Amino acid sequence: MSSDSLDRTALTRRTLIGGAGVVTAGVALTACGSSGDVGEDRPAAAAPTTTAPPGPDAEVVAAVADVPVGGGVLLESQRLVVTQPAEGHFRAFIAICSHQGCNLSGVDGERIICPCHGSRFDLEGVPIEGPAKRPLKSRPVAARGSDLVVG
Repeated sequence: MSSDSLDRTALTRRTLIGGAGVVTAGVALTACGSSGDVGEDRPAAAAPTTTAPPGPDAEVVAAVADVPVGGGVLLESQRLVVTQPAEGHFRAFIAICSHQGCNLSGVDGERIICPCHGSRFDLEGVPIEGPAKRPLKSRPVAARGSDLVVG
């Protein structure tokens, strides 16, 4: 075979392989496209419950509706207490008493309760009764849509 014949054969193979790649890409794009007509009514996607994704160390811990205004909840699995002292104002605390490290037992009305030595904290985490002198250790919390995100 002459050198001209080899060059034409190689060019033809390149053209064939390149053309196959273009056809494959076109098929893939068609498969990803819309199957309906333009303007066709489609059901709306479910709205996310958060308006912004949490940061790398953040997690959704509860629904806004789960935390009563003027009260709070103990989230045992996360070892957190989340309160809402005033409407739309949320606070989160590590569920460990600042006195001697006992686990907090819950929220009773406007008081966060430590069962070990009788310490009581207000919904802002400030000690108001008992031997505890330091406030509870807080965590950043934000309402994002219908979720409470801590972290």
